[in-house]
Amino acid sequence: AARWGADRVVAESNMGGEMVAATLAQADIALPVVPVHASVGKARRAEPVAIAYERGQVVHAGVFETLEDQLCGLQVGGGYAGPGRSLDRADACVWALAALLDGLRNGKEPGVRRV
Repeated sequence: AARWGADRVVAESNMGGEMVAATLAQADIALPVVPVHASVGKARRAEPVAIAYERGQVVHAGVFETLEDQLCGLQVGGGYAGPGRSLDRADACVWALAALLDGLRNGKEPGVRRV
């Protein structure tokens, strides 16, 4: 993760967050793991991020077909009508963007660090 300029890893504490920290430690990657706890469903959690997409605050640098298909499958009210049964990429994207958007609200500009 550090080679991409990350300063932390966001992991669901109720879905293997400890495993994420252990895996990073085993790989000798020294990044803080920020635990988050899922208290609402994936589609509901994605709503603020969807608004950021609609406002043009989120742009993908490249094509991520599987992620985009999963994001498009999320439905207002909590349903999912996308391909497959796993929303792994969409959920990871939502958690990451929520952390970035929270940083924006607190005056931190996201960016890319060259390493």
